[in-house]
Amino acid sequence: MEYIYASLLLHSAKKDITEDSLKNILVAAGISADDARVKAVVAALKEVNIDEVLKNAAAAPVAAVATAAQPAKEEKKAEKKEEEEKKGPSEEEIAGGLSSLFG
Repeated sequence: MEYIYASLLLHSAKKDITEDSLKNILVAAGISADDARVKAVVAALKEVNIDEVLKNAAAAPVAAVATAAQPAKEEKKAEKKEEEEKKGPSEEEIAGGLSSLFG
């Protein structure tokens, strides 16, 4: 995770994400940099538009909240219906049942 954070810091500072710059950030933070990981991160990020990824990541929580809210509404409707069923028959239903018994 620290490799990604260091890459984002470099990106935010408008610096090139190179192996040396990434190592320097990690060392400054007191982290011993693994050369293989540094190379892998730098290679992977060469093909990535970080601004676009950050833009999409910012929109994702909004979409997640909207999708999560929808089932919650459906659950509330189902719970309300169950509560009504648990209450038993309404007064009108009871009166109708009594009138059928006693004419």
